[in-house]
Amino acid sequence: MRLDEALTEGSGVYFEGTLIEALQTPYQLIEVFDTPALGKLMRIDGANMTSEGDEFFYHESLVHPAAIAHPCPRNVLVIGGGDGGACEEILKHPSVERVVLAELDAGVIEMAKRHLSSVHRNVFANPKLEVRIVDGVTFVRSTAEHFDLIYLDLTDPDGPAAAIYSRAFFGELQKALSPGGALVLHIGSPFAHPERVSASVADLRTVFEQVTPYFAHIPTYGALWGFAIASATINPLALSATDVDNRLNRRSVMDRQFYSGDTHRAVLALPAYIERLFG
Repeated sequence: MRLDEALTEGSGVYFEGTLIEALQTPYQLIEVFDTPALGKLMRIDGANMTSEGDEFFYHESLVHPAAIAHPCPRNVLVIGGGDGGACEEILKHPSVERVVLAELDAGVIEMAKRHLSSVHRNVFANPKLEVRIVDGVTFVRSTAEHFDLIYLDLTDPDGPAAAIYSRAFFGELQKALSPGGALVLHIGSPFAHPERVSASVADLRTVFEQVTPYFAHIPTYGALWGFAIASATINPLALSATDVDNRLNRRSVMDRQFYSGDTHRAVLALPAYIERLFG
């Protein structure tokens, strides 16, 4: 069958696929398809989430620019991310002692465990990973902990994820960071969703002194996709390609298919049409 996903009212991306399993949870419809182009593909409520073929584009881009810019991340929070791909990338950094995964929908983890082992690589068995089945807003508001890095690995800012992308909640996330920590999130396509990208960065800048947007092409999403690192102190632009490669080597962060010193600098280089979104 043809799997369509709209980017705008007049454009989108599609893949051919065969349904392997569908699971309707109290929150959303989770489906896994086998596709010729991407291998196994997870969709939530008809939107592409992750695939075997290109998960490294997204997860390495989400995780490593902030993690490598942090001098020694130890305690990390992931909100969403039930496919396990982000946690697997985070735990490549040897200084990380603990990752808390706050996932609203246990069904995402169940489906990932059954079908996406090449994405999470059995990270759910890692003793450093602590899984909490909980709403991310509730978790942040109830915890007294502080985290060196917080990643929002979520669906788009509507439905269950809407409250997390608010300016007010960005302020709560800032308070949950340790000194020198950073928040990382995806912000959408600068071509298909320019208003969302612009508003997200503007909202982050009301809370954080350093906000660094960056962009990578994600085949599963059919678009150049935006991310942002928000912090009081961390500035990934301060690292040269050589700095990044040296840190990757010192930390023995191996088994990468996308991220390197050169790609670190490349994703941070903004073309003029994107720079104009930020004033």
